Amino acid sequence: MTHQSLRPEQKAVRTEDTDRILRMFARFTSIGYVAYLVILWPSITELAPRMDPWWTPTMVVVVFGSGLIPGALSFQTNTQAMRTSAALAATVFLIAVVTWPAAWNGPDLPASDGVWLAAFPGLASLAAVLVWSTPAAFIHLVIGCTGVQLINLVARDGAQSGMLVPEIAFAIMFCTLFVGGAAMALRTGRVLDATTDETYAAAADAAAQRARIVERERFDALIHDSVLSTLLAASHGQPHSLLRDLSEATLAELDDLRIGSEPAQPFSLEHALVHLRTAATDADAQATFEVTDTDTEPLPLLPAECVRALGSALSEALRNSRLHAGPDALRTVTAAVTRTGVRIEVADNGSGFVASDVAPHRLGITVSILGRMRSVPGGSAHVDTRPGVGTTVHLRWESE
Repeated sequence: MTHQSLRPEQKAVRTEDTDRILRMFARFTSIGYVAYLVILWPSITELAPRMDPWWTPTMVVVVFGSGLIPGALSFQTNTQAMRTSAALAATVFLIAVVTWPAAWNGPDLPASDGVWLAAFPGLASLAAVLVWSTPAAFIHLVIGCTGVQLINLVARDGAQSGMLVPEIAFAIMFCTLFVGGAAMALRTGRVLDATTDETYAAAADAAAQRARIVERERFDALIHDSVLSTLLAASHGQPHSLLRDLSEATLAELDDLRIGSEPAQPFSLEHALVHLRTAATDADAQATFEVTDTDTEPLPLLPAECVRALGSALSEALRNSRLHAGPDALRTVTAAVTRTGVRIEVADNGSGFVASDVAPHRLGITVSILGRMRSVPGGSAHVDTRPGVGTTVHLRWESE
C-alpha cells in the first residue's frame, strides 16, 4: 500500500529547472528584439521607401511585437503561453523573409549595406529553440540564414553570387553559437529534471521500505513473544488449562496479525500506536514517546496508509535530528488521536537551522517527511525551526 501510494507522484513529470531556463531565454530573446529594434531603426527607415507602403510598418510591428511577447509571458506560472508566443515569433520572421521579394521595389542598396532582416536570424531561431525540438530549431536557422542572404544578394547593388555560399555558411556558424548554447542549456535542464525525479522516486521508495521494515519488526516481536511464552509454559509443565488458554490467545493473536498484515487492512488504535512507537524507537531509542489529548471517542480504526506514512515521516524526523541537532539535544514524540485524525509532533531542543539554507539535493525533509505526508489523502506536514531554538516537525492526518 505504501509503495503504491507513491506512484502518482513518481509518474508526475518534473519541469522546474527546464521551465526556469526557458523563462531566462525568453527574457533574453525579448531583450534582444528591443535592442535590435533600436539599433536597426535607421536601417528600417532607410529601407522603407524601397518597399511597398504596407510592408515595413506591418513587418516591424509583427516581427518585433511578437518577439516581445515571450519575455512578457515568462513571468506567468504556466509556460505554455510563453512557448506558443515563441513559436509565433519564430514563424513571423520566416513570413517576413518570404514576403520581402513581393514588396521590394528598389532601387538597389549600396554593396556595403544589407536589409535589416539579415541582422538577427539567429534571434528568431533562439525563439524557435524555446518551443521546438533542437533539429527543428536548426532547420529554422538554416532557412532563415539562407533566406536573408538571398535577399541581400537581390537588394545590393553589384552583389556577387560567388559570395553567397560563404556568407550563408558564416551566418549559420555565427548564429549556431547562440542557438546551440540555448539548446544545450535546455537539454541540461531536462536531464536535471529527470535526474531529480529519479532521485525523489528512490528516496520515496527507501522511505516506504523503512516503513515496511518497521512493520515487519513489530510483527516479528509480537509473534516471538507470544510463541515463546507458550512454548516456555509447555516446557515447564504448566497446567493444561493454562496452556490451552495461552495457546488460544497466541493463535488468536497470530490470526489478528495475519489479517492485519494485509496492505489495505486498517490499524486498530492500539496497533497504530504500537507501530508509531516502534518506528520512533527504531530511529532513536532515547527519544520519549507520549500520547496526549486523546479524545474520549477517537477513531477506532486508522487507514494503514496513513499510519505507515506517519511512522515513516516521524522516523525520518528523528534520524535528521540525531544527525544535525547536536550531541546534547533531547527528542520527544507527542501523538494525539482525535475523532477526526492524528497529530504528531517530533521536537528537539537542538541547534535548529534556517529552512531556506537546506540544499536542494538534501531529500530527507522534502521527500521523506513533507512529500511522504502529502502523498496520503488528508496528510500534511510542516517544519518549525530557528537557529538556536530547536526544531519541531508537525505531522497531521485528517479523515476526509
